[in-house]
Amino acid sequence: MSEKHLVVVVGAGPAGMSVANIMSKRGHEVVILNRDVKFGGLAEYGIFPNKHKLRGGLRKGYWEILGRPNVHYFGNVTIGEGKHLTVPELKALDASALVFSTGAQGTKTIGVEGDTAQGVYHAKDCVYHYNLLPGFSTRPFEMGQRVAVIGIGDVMVDIAHWLSRRRRIGEVHVIVRRGPAERKYNPKEIRAVCAYIDGPALQQEIDRVASRLEAVGQTPEKVLTEMRSEFTKYEPAESQTAIRFHFLSSPKRVLTDAENRVIGLEIEDTKLEPKGADLAAVGLKTYYSLPCDSVVFAVGDRVDDTLGLPYKSGIFITNPHRTTNDPDDSLFQAFDEATGQVIPGVFLCGWARKASEGLVGVAKRDGEWCSEVVLRYLAGRPPLGEPEIAEKIRKLETLLAGRQPELVRTDELTALSEMERQEGQRRDIEEFKFPTNEEMVAAIRKKKQDMKESVLR
Repeated sequence: MSEKHLVVVVGAGPAGMSVANIMSKRGHEVVILNRDVKFGGLAEYGIFPNKHKLRGGLRKGYWEILGRPNVHYFGNVTIGEGKHLTVPELKALDASALVFSTGAQGTKTIGVEGDTAQGVYHAKDCVYHYNLLPGFSTRPFEMGQRVAVIGIGDVMVDIAHWLSRRRRIGEVHVIVRRGPAERKYNPKEIRAVCAYIDGPALQQEIDRVASRLEAVGQTPEKVLTEMRSEFTKYEPAESQTAIRFHFLSSPKRVLTDAENRVIGLEIEDTKLEPKGADLAAVGLKTYYSLPCDSVVFAVGDRVDDTLGLPYKSGIFITNPHRTTNDPDDSLFQAFDEATGQVIPGVFLCGWARKASEGLVGVAKRDGEWCSEVVLRYLAGRPPLGEPEIAEKIRKLETLLAGRQPELVRTDELTALSEMERQEGQRRDIEEFKFPTNEEMVAAIRKKKQDMKESVLR
């Protein structure tokens, strides 16, 4: 193409890789800056570990993108206040466009008393732990035998899956503020754990809240039948774990012992009341206690407010002034409320734009929509010459080399992947991952040294 631009993508998850794919296919030069050593983000560290076929397919596509001559990958690079690079430094590079697809690194809280006790965890941290994300892989997650999980979406299913198949605990108690008809998980996802669902307990629970369901026009037996109809093609049980639901139940207080360890959860009964087109849970001021050893909050995420972009109420701020474009350009444009202006050339996509919204497929689509918006923006910008683009990339490389000596590039990732594959074969396991950045970087360093010695011999 004759008109070429430099696009910097921060974050190499499904959304960021989607942007990198489209921009590089259009002939633009793409720089990817990634916090992790490996690319993939949610696709690498958010999918349940036994989904090898899905993860393998995604990786294959990402490797193809990184292999393109106009794509430059820099891993093990942090962006933000006090990090390897700051947002102002990235802006000073004066690339044609800067796309943030950094995910949602923070966790939401619901203001429950005692939520800092030992034994209280956030679901995303657990997911990162069992997927061996550096920084989480070696943390102790002491769950005990009775675990309360707050929420009823796909993340809850993954946590219950891990607790039943990997940890083989005794009981998983799913705490749901609203009713069974408002469940949020994908019917296909629940198949992973429905063999563990305590059927008689589910019937008893529906009976317990029946009058409150009927009060809003729901038929308890119909709701139960619909829920049970999703329990098909399920995977066989591998432990004696029992999953039990607690509907119309809102966590109010984490109960602790003298050492501030979790011993239970105080729960308030709720009822359903119309709120617009939806139903909201309203507390009834009656309470009951559930003994448990740990509590996992699966209630969503928030973005990293230390990144350096305008931020409010758990999300980065986007342009409030809607456009008629499809997709709406304003939804992806970073916005500064202090000046009341769009931040020129700065865009958001994936969970950085809308935290906890869908999984890999949704994030990929968001990257595609963002790419359309960026391409419209670039059409109004003067193109950059090849020497100018090369100089900007050299400038970035020089800056990074001075800030992060353990920078990881595509060829080093390739070597790391091969080492992990060989180690998996040696251990006779489906997949092996080095659990820490230090081990990954050390393995890369050793591989490079071995290759150098081999050449000298």
